[in-house]
Amino acid sequence: MIENTAPPVVEGVEWVRPRPGRRALRNDVILAIVLAVGTAATVVLYRIAGWGESDGEGDGAPWWGSVLWVAAMTLPLAARRLQPEIVALVASATFIVGGVVPVGDALFSNICLFVAIYTVGAWGRSRRRATIVRGIIVAGMFGWLFWGLIYYTAVQDYLPDFSREGLLSPYLAYGLINVLTNLLYFGGAWYFGDTAYRSARSRAELEQRTAELAAERERTRAQAVAIERLRIARELHDVVAHHVSVIGVQAGAARRVLAKDPAAAATALSAIESSARDAVDELHGLLGTLRGDAETAPVAELDDALAVDGDAGEPATTSTSTRGIARLDELVAESAAGGLPTTLAIVGDAVPVSAVVDLSAYRIVQEALTNVRKHAGAAATAEVRVRWAERSVEVEVTNTGAVRQQSTDASTDASSRRLGQVGMRERVAAAGGRLELGPRARGGYLVRAEFPLRRAEGVPA
Repeated sequence: MIENTAPPVVEGVEWVRPRPGRRALRNDVILAIVLAVGTAATVVLYRIAGWGESDGEGDGAPWWGSVLWVAAMTLPLAARRLQPEIVALVASATFIVGGVVPVGDALFSNICLFVAIYTVGAWGRSRRRATIVRGIIVAGMFGWLFWGLIYYTAVQDYLPDFSREGLLSPYLAYGLINVLTNLLYFGGAWYFGDTAYRSARSRAELEQRTAELAAERERTRAQAVAIERLRIARELHDVVAHHVSVIGVQAGAARRVLAKDPAAAATALSAIESSARDAVDELHGLLGTLRGDAETAPVAELDDALAVDGDAGEPATTSTSTRGIARLDELVAESAAGGLPTTLAIVGDAVPVSAVVDLSAYRIVQEALTNVRKHAGAAATAEVRVRWAERSVEVEVTNTGAVRQQSTDASTDASSRRLGQVGMRERVAAAGGRLELGPRARGGYLVRAEFPLRRAEGVPA
């Protein structure tokens, strides 16, 4: 790890670069030791070469002064990313001391000062403080440079011959060389430090966006799973509630007439068989969307076991067509055969609709008829209406029975009814329509769902 976890980048708030990690601090210690060894070696070479001697007899600055200078110039760099401003100020002061009192070198000291100023720009936790500190250092260094240029004008042996004539005097050329060198030196340290800071900020922004996208993907995935679970729950509720309700009604009718009217009992049992076959067919299709074909083999075997003709014992053909508005007549006929007198009325000319609207309309009518059988009483009748308009299609189910009031004895039925109504609302909302539920003023119950017409796949608008 090079850095600790970056703080979030907030628009309008100054970003603060995080503290370095252990690996970065260890690298800084290694860098400081390497620079200390290199600086000490060059100081020895400079002293052997006679740089910094006060007179011609070899007397110069003491060795211990050079040792202290090397330590002050290099070792603080071990903390350069923790306290960049302090380290830069110490390095600058030590650099000037090494230039005034000849105890240092002119090679590694420049490298150390460059690293210190660069670090202020790259790791300063306050941009204002980093700018002020670097400004003070650069101003001080240029002030020292100009003071030196003015001072050495009085030292005739230090510069080339001033008396030479030409377009540019030797003194001015020497001064321009020093100014340009320092501009490049300090400008480079400033520029590369700021560039490193901006790069770290951009990297933090990218990491933040990546984390946000990952979190959003996880939320989207969880929402998709929840939505799919709700869809499956609605489908299972509609399929199971409808067919089991029909099976229950027909089983009761068969039980009552089994001894007195075997033909009627056989008809009821045939209706039970047909409803069970349809239920398995729909469950087979639903589970097929959740699992592979190999995993649906048990369901297929159950389907084959039920799909036989009661008289001949031959396999019967099962229907795999999608439920939709076009099959409401089958649903109404099935409801009427199950003991609930039901009629169907269609107003207007049918037009192609999307699969969502087609299935949702069918399921709402199916759930409404199931609720009529369960809650409206034995004497109830139902009417299903489909109204085709220019921009919408409306399905309506009304009944003439009494609305059962919720009570402690009917808590299970009431809970089931509320669950069915929640499923209706979810279906209508998914298709962008609106739903009306409630008792009628003259008795009975009303379920009306209106769906906007949209272009079905492959059908022109």
